[in-house]
Amino acid sequence: MQPYILPYIGYFQLLHYADRFVIYDDIQYTKKGWINRNRFLRNGTAVTFTVPVQKASDYLDVKCRHVAKAYNPQKLLAQIKGAYGKAPCFDQAFPVIEDVLTYESENLFDFLHHGLVRTCAYLDIQTPILVSSSIEPDTGLKGQDRVLSLCETLGAREYINPIGGRDLYQASAFRERGITLGFLQRADVRYAQFGSEFLPDLSVLDIMMFNTPSDARHLIETGYELVPPHND
Repeated sequence: MQPYILPYIGYFQLLHYADRFVIYDDIQYTKKGWINRNRFLRNGTAVTFTVPVQKASDYLDVKCRHVAKAYNPQKLLAQIKGAYGKAPCFDQAFPVIEDVLTYESENLFDFLHHGLVRTCAYLDIQTPILVSSSIEPDTGLKGQDRVLSLCETLGAREYINPIGGRDLYQASAFRERGITLGFLQRADVRYAQFGSEFLPDLSVLDIMMFNTPSDARHLIETGYELVPPHND
């Protein structure tokens, strides 16, 4: 999986299900993607927040990109505090968000990796998180071939991907390697958000602000199903 800043619930559902979770550090940074962006709730509206990165070649991997020197975590934290200061679990969750967003590393991957590990600790998700470049050197493989190579190196017998990748992988290619392919489909997970109409697909920080760690863990554990690949 790509690294993301405080990703949505489906990311943590995948983490919960997996025996081992591989996060890519040697994958190209996507300028208009969600690696360093996400959304939180403010006054009933989804607001995008960004951890800015320094200008550099668009062809560099995530591990070669750096957080911009202009990044002001206190300004972002003040916005989050203003949005969630009256949320029922704010006092529990905010110190974790503060630790994630003020982490003192200019390296973008280190920053994102720390945030993921810290959030998992808060949610009591104990799945080992492995870094792709530490598993195997750069093979030049991409997409499905890279996934298959990583699975074989780790001795995996099952590979699970978010449902959005269902058209990207061929079950037959995995079967030939003795690997079962499946996809995680997120259910319609809902919880109270200040009594207004529910807004889905926000950062995990929204779940943390409105749910205790145990309640958030319950949503993660129960809010998905596994579906098979398309027939091929």
